[in-house]
Amino acid sequence: MDNFVFIAMSGAKENMLNQQLHMNNLANASTTGFRADFAAARSQPVFGSGMPSRVYSMTENPATDFKSGAMISTGNPMDVAINGEGFFAVLDKNGTESYTRAGDFKITETGLLTTGSGLLVLGDGGPVSIPPAQKVDISSDGSITIVPIGAENNATAVIGRLKLVKPDLATMQKSESGLLVQKNGQPAELDESVSVSTGMIESSNVNAISEMVDMISLARQYEMQVNLMKKAEEMDQSSTQLMRMQG
Repeated sequence: MDNFVFIAMSGAKENMLNQQLHMNNLANASTTGFRADFAAARSQPVFGSGMPSRVYSMTENPATDFKSGAMISTGNPMDVAINGEGFFAVLDKNGTESYTRAGDFKITETGLLTTGSGLLVLGDGGPVSIPPAQKVDISSDGSITIVPIGAENNATAVIGRLKLVKPDLATMQKSESGLLVQKNGQPAELDESVSVSTGMIESSNVNAISEMVDMISLARQYEMQVNLMKKAEEMDQSSTQLMRMQG
């Protein structure tokens, strides 16, 4: 009987965890450059004294979906989208170099270039700092050009270059911050083959309809597991009554 309850209980628990993953995907369906997470479940034996006769289901996050999102034209020269494979290098809240496809850039009051969520954007020499300028352009190779305040429109100056990387996707994983990092913890090297388009952003690659269908399916599975636990309780009560009658 305890095997019955344990399997149902672990299944319900992992359905809840799986549901959380899909909820996070759905919540980020409109987040610029977001990459959806895959979920999977597998049977895991319970080891201890004696034979591993019990198993429980365990939800895993085996991979991230690196499929590109849709390209959206905004006309904003500070919006930048990567063409094909590659990532922008940014600093997460802990100061760790991480990678994202979110190119909705902004310039802070202190001249620092950030993503729309406030992450510092890295260049070839650290965080990108932009001097006061009347015009800022980002070239297809990531070079940042400005026209200083008061200068003629043709008086341009290159102040730096975005750090664009293209590591092997098999070496990438999501960190606790939700950004991508290399599994070995090392920074990726700048890749000059990565190009960008300005005036565009990349949408999330989350399929909202698919996520909602999965969430409905998981809710029904959870209900089934709870019903199994109730059935196990009823069977236990019936067994107890039979033993009393025999006694």
